[in-house]
Amino acid sequence: MKLLLDTHIWLWSLLEPTRLATNVASALKNVKNQLWLSPISLWEVLVLAEKRRISLTLPAPDWVTEALRAAPVNEAPLTREVALETSRFQLPHRDPADYFLVATARVFSLTLVTADHLLIGAKAAPVLANK
Repeated sequence: MKLLLDTHIWLWSLLEPTRLATNVASALKNVKNQLWLSPISLWEVLVLAEKRRISLTLPAPDWVTEALRAAPVNEAPLTREVALETSRFQLPHRDPADYFLVATARVFSLTLVTADHLLIGAKAAPVLANK
């Protein structure tokens, strides 16, 4: 399975693995699954660190670099097709990052791994729910 990690799932997998549901933790550890991350998630981490909503052991850009080195993932490209796809579905909120994550999942046939109940309920892309 090709899994696109929502930002919080990526952070939890690295910083708070106990927050991952058993099914999600197993899926992330399964070597048969491919793990993908959008550049949008990296941007979100930088913003969260700047706003002091998360605490990292290094300056955010350095932490991201080290995290990707320690636990490599595939980079989901941010393409024109992804941007256009954001207009082809509706979510119950206007968070642009979520629109890009859902569009990325749709364009590249990825399953979005998330605990966000709004994304789970929207059914705009295949989801592996952290419940």
